[in-house]
Amino acid sequence: MPRSRFRRPTAHDASAVMAEAEGIVMARSHLAEARREAEALCADLPWLTTGQAEDLTRHYVARRIDLTRQMLRTTVRRADELRHEYETRYVELRGALLRRHVAWASGVLACATGINATLWLFTR
Repeated sequence: MPRSRFRRPTAHDASAVMAEAEGIVMARSHLAEARREAEALCADLPWLTTGQAEDLTRHYVARRIDLTRQMLRTTVRRADELRHEYETRYVELRGALLRRHVAWASGVLACATGINATLWLFTR
């Protein structure tokens, strides 16, 4: 049976596709929410003409999407900063733990060597 030209999708590919789909759904959700808010605002201003209401809706949605984009960028930037801080601290803690284990193992080895030497001297 000949092998297919297409490779099987991996878990990484599937998670990337799911993340992309989630991003699209979230973006559409934010856009729809901004439109609903703009329409509610226009409904509270009955003196606006249809053109003015459409213009206000368009401006409100654009501003709201820009604000959401700015907040997401700030969140991503802060997440990157925190990741860097945590990774740095993790490396420091891992090094300290390794040093402690090496010191402890050296102490145990020195004690074992001393006990062995003492027993060797007594059994001579």
